[in-house]
Amino acid sequence: MRVYEARLEFDLVENGPIEALNTPDAVAAYMEGAFSDPTVEWFFVILLNRKNRPLARMQITKGTATSSLVHPREVFKPAIIGGASGLIVVHNHPSGDPAPSSADIQVTRQLREAGKTLGIELTDHIIIGDRLDSAKTGAKGHYSFREAGLL
Repeated sequence: MRVYEARLEFDLVENGPIEALNTPDAVAAYMEGAFSDPTVEWFFVILLNRKNRPLARMQITKGTATSSLVHPREVFKPAIIGGASGLIVVHNHPSGDPAPSSADIQVTRQLREAGKTLGIELTDHIIIGDRLDSAKTGAKGHYSFREAGLL
């Protein structure tokens, strides 16, 4: 039988005052430079303290040009180990259009329900894009499930 020890290791990515991530614009700015290969989907989780200040940013998956496999188990594992009070999930759309797909909506619902069960709030789900060709996104290059009333 194998027995494992779980731990998180942190690498400093920013030094200075830590601002609360209370708006989708703040989250998009915080994630700048995280998607090193914009031709594939990346899925990140941002662990938050009680004041919505980031504790950590962790890559959960790196997918393909059209999808990224994500499961609540992988999203909430670092939040539990890291003692997060809440979290924000962020992924990109290589197409550039940040409008959510039906799969994005389904994953968000699963994560919201898992968070309720665990007592870790899913604060927002942000989709990062670079084109504004969707009427649903307004004048921004990102989509917020919270702003859209879906969280």
